[in-house]
Amino acid sequence: MAITSANQLELLQTAEAVAREKMIEPSLVVEAMEESLARAAKSRYGAEMDIRVSIDRKTGKATFTRVRTVVEDDELENYQAELTVEQAKQYLEDPKVGDQHVEEIPPVDLGRIAAQSAKQVILQKVREAERDRQFEEFKDRAGTIINGVVKREEYGNVIVDVGRGEAILRRNEKIGRESYRNGDRIRAYIKDVRREARGPQIFLSRTAPDFMAELFKMEVPEIYDGIIDIKAVARDPGSRAKIAVISYDNSIDPVGACVGMRGSRVQAVVNELQGEKIDIIPWNEDQPTFLVNALQPAEVSKVVLDEEAERIEVVVPEDQLSLAIGRRGQNVRLASQLTGLDIDIMTEAEDSERRQKEFEERTSLFMETLDLDEFFAQLLVSEGFTNLDEVAYVELDELLVIDGVDDDTAKELQARARDVLEAQSREALEKARALGAEDSLIDFEGLTPQMIVALAEDGVKTLDDFATCADWELAGGWTTVDGERVKDDGVLEPFDVSLEEAQNMVMTARVMLGWVDLADLEAEVEGEAGDTAGQGEEQEAEA
Repeated sequence: MAITSANQLELLQTAEAVAREKMIEPSLVVEAMEESLARAAKSRYGAEMDIRVSIDRKTGKATFTRVRTVVEDDELENYQAELTVEQAKQYLEDPKVGDQHVEEIPPVDLGRIAAQSAKQVILQKVREAERDRQFEEFKDRAGTIINGVVKREEYGNVIVDVGRGEAILRRNEKIGRESYRNGDRIRAYIKDVRREARGPQIFLSRTAPDFMAELFKMEVPEIYDGIIDIKAVARDPGSRAKIAVISYDNSIDPVGACVGMRGSRVQAVVNELQGEKIDIIPWNEDQPTFLVNALQPAEVSKVVLDEEAERIEVVVPEDQLSLAIGRRGQNVRLASQLTGLDIDIMTEAEDSERRQKEFEERTSLFMETLDLDEFFAQLLVSEGFTNLDEVAYVELDELLVIDGVDDDTAKELQARARDVLEAQSREALEKARALGAEDSLIDFEGLTPQMIVALAEDGVKTLDDFATCADWELAGGWTTVDGERVKDDGVLEPFDVSLEEAQNMVMTARVMLGWVDLADLEAEVEGEAGDTAGQGEEQEAEA
């Protein structure tokens, strides 16, 4: 692509040819040529000069100009590209700092070396323009399915020709042990499009849950039209998957629509996914009901949901345990991914044994602390009483419903329970002081003596110590590590202190210590409430 000033039209012809070949704007190629010619002229006239080149878009004539900028006398550094106000007076009328003096200079005939350098500049600019065009084309296609042709395979990664660019299907994004040969057609999900130093990178996936969702959207018109919605997808790529769907039209069965006549629709998806077995499950807002559906084909006897911990206990018959867990835990793992809950599965016998153990422990507690016989203690447990606080402070009427309990007996039970609790509190208070707990913490409202003992044993002995605690350090919580939820034990978790209660106590301590201004806190809360109300009004207006 040697460029000379002899043939002016050759510049435009070259620009148009390159633009057609690379599918970019001809003006971008012309701008690259202008920059390359300016660089070549600088090598001829001097690198310190500010030389610019303008190519006429109609005639192809290249005009070379030298630009010098007017600066203050004490700021003059580059004599080739700058001049003082006094020096500029011979070229300009009433020159000011920042004005420019532009003069045309003779064009440069490029030699072999200069032409080669100009060619490299043009090619580099063209490559950058091509990359920008490719990124702009594909950045909005992330999250869609694309068809391509396999070009080559490098270390298990497949390079795919997707028309105006190349994409990469990494080894861990392939289903099972898929292998491809040059020229094979491939369908994949565009997982990400990133702009990197070596150009835009298009990353494909065939294992992403969204790939299955998009395939169903292509095969099921009701999903494409929005009548049926895919709420969740969980996959064990190449083996098994679960997909939850809901219909917004009562006359359309979401599961039947996704299966299709004689399974034609779901079979098309299965074939694309290398025979992956797919369970299509009806979505339900009620989490326990949805989980029962998600564990199909296993039958579930009972479900106990712990919303705060996002855990759920499932009880199944003995003969359904292996089916519920699945091979290598596959069924319960997919159900957990689908619902977003940690699932504990146990048999009816294990559940019965656990409940029996809890019953015996509570019976023993009431027998020992309230001086009751076994029968009477069992009556209390059977009525749902689990600890002394419930007996001591429950409404009297709730004790009177127990067979054989009259008004005097109920009052005696409560009196005994309160005496035991007071004795336990005194003992705990003495222990807390022995551990070094200070009055500032002991007198803090909301903390029981037993809580103060637990805090002191954990090194929290003053109100200042308490105020520095995080809410999750007190109430406990869950952290996701390497994709798995890990339990964080809280100091006050055994006392059923919720995260919200922990937040309120810590904030109250900070206000008492003067770390937080109550007026500022109230203003912040009011501001958040106002923002929420404003958002609600905007949503109503949009509706």
